[in-house]
Amino acid sequence: MKWKDAVKIKEVGPRDGLQNEKTFIKTEDKIAWINHLSHSGLEYIELTSFVNPKLIPALGDAEEVVKGIDRVNGVTYAALVPNRRGLDRALEANIDEIAVFMSASETHNKENINKTIQETFPIIKETVKDSLSADKKVRGYISTVFGCPFEGKISIDAILRITDTLFEMGIYEISLGDTIGIANPKQVQEVLNELLKRYSTEKFAMHFHNTRGCGLANALTSLNMGITTFDGSLGGLGGCPYAPGATGNLATDDLLYMLHGMGIKTNIDEKKLLQAARYIQEKIGRQLPSHNMQVNQNKVCINQI
Repeated sequence: MKWKDAVKIKEVGPRDGLQNEKTFIKTEDKIAWINHLSHSGLEYIELTSFVNPKLIPALGDAEEVVKGIDRVNGVTYAALVPNRRGLDRALEANIDEIAVFMSASETHNKENINKTIQETFPIIKETVKDSLSADKKVRGYISTVFGCPFEGKISIDAILRITDTLFEMGIYEISLGDTIGIANPKQVQEVLNELLKRYSTEKFAMHFHNTRGCGLANALTSLNMGITTFDGSLGGLGGCPYAPGATGNLATDDLLYMLHGMGIKTNIDEKKLLQAARYIQEKIGRQLPSHNMQVNQNKVCINQI
C-alpha cells in the first residue's frame, strides 16, 4: 500500500482521557502534564471540556487549566463545548478552537446530552455560528458511528444525515468516533467508502477506542483509504461515562510507534511523549494500558533485577 508521507495526531488525553477517571487529578498536575505534551511536538491538544462541572467533575477546573498552561507557538489548544454557556466560558478562557459533539445514536445522544438528535442540531448551530463570529474554528465529533451500546448497529443513512448537517453549519472537520471500541476494519472501510463519495479525506479524523484490540487495525485501514488525521489519548487513557463498556482510547504512543515504524512523519518526539506518559501515570497512580507503557514498565523491572 502507498500511504501519505505525514499524519497529524490530535491529542485528546487531557479531555477524553481524564473525563472518566474516578480520582480527581489536581489542577496543577493537569497543567504540568499539558505543558509536557506541548513540548513533545504535538500540534493539537484538546485540553478540557466546558460542560457543567456537576456532570463531569473530573473536568470541573476547565477555566483554571486553560488559563494556567504555558502556550507553545504552533500548538492549537482546543476544548469541548456543549452549548452557548459553555462557549462563553471557553471564549473567556481564550481557547484556540472549539469542538462540538453529538451522537449518531438517538439513545446515546439522549444519555449523553439529554436531548434528541433533532433537538441537538439548533444548539450546535448556534454554538458554531457564535464560535465562527468570534473567529474560532469549530471541529465536530460524532459518537457511536460504528455501533451503540443501546441500539447496536447504526445505519449509514443516519451518519450521512448528521455529517451533512454539521458540515452545512461551517464545521471544518468531523471526528468519527468508535465510542465503545466495536469497529472492525471491514466496517471502517464500508463507512468511509460512503462518506468519501461526498467529501474529501481532509474533512475527517478518526477517533478509535481499543476496547477489543482493533484500534491500530482500524487506524491502518483508515490510512489505506487516505485519512491523515487521528485522535489519540496518551497511554490509552479514556472512556465515555455515558457508554457502558467503553474503555480507553487508541493510545497516542502506540499509534506513534506504528506510524514511525512505517516511515510516516508526525513531528512528534517519541521520547518526550513517553516522558509525558510516565508523568500522568504517576499522578493517576496506576499502570496505563498502552502497549508502549507496558513495555517500558517491563524494561524498568528488568533493570531493577
